[in-house]
Amino acid sequence: MADRPLSPHLGIWKWGPHMMVSILHRVTGDGMAIVGLGVLLWWLGALAGGEESYAAFYDHASAWYGIAVLIGLTWAFFNHASSGIRHFVLDLGAGYELDTNRAFSWVSMASGVILSVIFWAAILLL
Repeated sequence: MADRPLSPHLGIWKWGPHMMVSILHRVTGDGMAIVGLGVLLWWLGALAGGEESYAAFYDHASAWYGIAVLIGLTWAFFNHASSGIRHFVLDLGAGYELDTNRAFSWVSMASGVILSVIFWAAILLL
């Protein structure tokens, strides 16, 4: 093996909320791209297919598993948006202090859940 410095392995880094936000940002973006696109195309196809195909879509979307998928997509959207705002603030050069970064990371993750709950409470209760 060559006598050269090696990059540090992930095992030596101390995990923190900022790392989780980064991972969730990527996962939610991919989830919205894959699952969200599938649901969108199915919905558009059901609209174009007429009353019977839309009724079939609605039956699946309003079942417990359809609502679970829609809630998951809603959480992914709000979590990704919150994380995007966090990254925008970091791109402006603010929030790099360790305590501020850690707090903003927790706020970013919590706001995705809180906004999803508020959104679905408004849909189901109104």
